Amino acid sequence: MTYNPAKHNRRSIRLKGYDYAQSGLYFITICCHNRACIFGHIENGIMIMNQYGKIAHNHWKNTIEIRNNIELHEFVVMPNHIHGIIQISRRGVSHTPHVYNEMGLTDNIPTNDYHSSSLHGVSHTPHTSNEMG
Repeated sequence: MTYNPAKHNRRSIRLKGYDYAQSGLYFITICCHNRACIFGHIENGIMIMNQYGKIAHNHWKNTIEIRNNIELHEFVVMPNHIHGIIQISRRGVSHTPHVYNEMGLTDNIPTNDYHSSSLHGVSHTPHTSNEMG
C-alpha cells in the first residue's frame, strides 16, 4: 500500500523533544489488528476473557520478569485492546535479552502461548461491536 497523505493523516500526539525512554508513568493502549475482538467479549457489563485474553493478561503481569526497568500499575484487558499504566525506572536500564531455545524460539513471548492455544481449537468467531455492550 502506498502512502496517501489525504488518507493516512495520523498526527503524532507525542510531545516534541520529550524522551519517552526516561523515567516516568505512561498510560498505554495496545490495540488488536483491525480492532478485532480476539480477547473475549462483554457480557452484562463484565469482560469475559477467552484463552487469548488470558494469554494477554498473563503476559502483561509477567512482563516485569523479563523487563527489569519497569513497574506495572493498573491495567485492563478489553475485547480488542489493553489499557495499562507502566512506570519506567532507571534501576535496570538495559533491556533483558530474549532467551532462545534450541529451536530458535523465545520462551518468554506470547507467540508460543498463542500457537499452543490455536492448536487446541479456541473459537476464532469474531464478536460484533453490538455485543460489546
